[in-house]
Amino acid sequence: MTITLQDDLALARSLAAMADLVSMRRYESHDFTVTTKPDRTPVTEADREVEHAIREGLAAARPNDAILGEEFGATGHQEGEGRPHRQWIIDPIDGTANFLRRVPIWGTLIALAVDGVPVVGVVSSPALGQRWWGATGHGAYTQRAGKHEERMSVSSVVSLDDAVVSYNSLPGWIEAGRGDQAIALATSAWRARAIGDMWAYMLVAEGAIDVAAECGLQPYDMAALIPILEEAGGRFTDIDGREGPWHGTACATNGHLHDAVLSTLR
Repeated sequence: MTITLQDDLALARSLAAMADLVSMRRYESHDFTVTTKPDRTPVTEADREVEHAIREGLAAARPNDAILGEEFGATGHQEGEGRPHRQWIIDPIDGTANFLRRVPIWGTLIALAVDGVPVVGVVSSPALGQRWWGATGHGAYTQRAGKHEERMSVSSVVSLDDAVVSYNSLPGWIEAGRGDQAIALATSAWRARAIGDMWAYMLVAEGAIDVAAECGLQPYDMAALIPILEEAGGRFTDIDGREGPWHGTACATNGHLHDAVLSTLR
């Protein structure tokens, strides 16, 4: 049986819906144990429980596909020296610190990368009551609780002077030795905010803001964002202009502003 990209997107959306049930049960009850990873970032039982549930669903539906997840690492067949042909990339709870403090800006990120290129992305934020999804060649959409789905499109802002940017974590920029670049970006824009985590990038896809960028990221923080942003008409690279989620930084724009933003960050 031939599996289409639409089939993979439908699977990712169903897995996100299942993940929401697990994460919201933990979030609302505030019933979990918190531990600290070697990099000092927090992790909860909810993170592991969500990723485990998604992995179980993938094992049943796509048993031959590789998986990369934040909590349980890389599993599955690795072909030769390159990346797996088909690899699901999972961040079970992006924004764990917010999850812990009961700030609703967190979500589950599920992506499918083919030969290292993300082609399916789903971002689901049950505490915000919203989900976003996209697949290469199939558009980008969002749906709020109780509402009809809507196709998304980035903004038409063409000047950084008129743009709203989210620089997300200032300490992350400073730790990467790029604090001056973050300040340059923030002061070049009309308005600057530190919205944080996956929501900033989805606001770019919706056209609500124009730029989101940050340092100190992992592939599972970014992979699901890319198909959504690109299908909404935006552009996603690292802050040095390289494509893909593999380089540790992110620069997402409405496309019109991308070159100007990269120039400001150099």
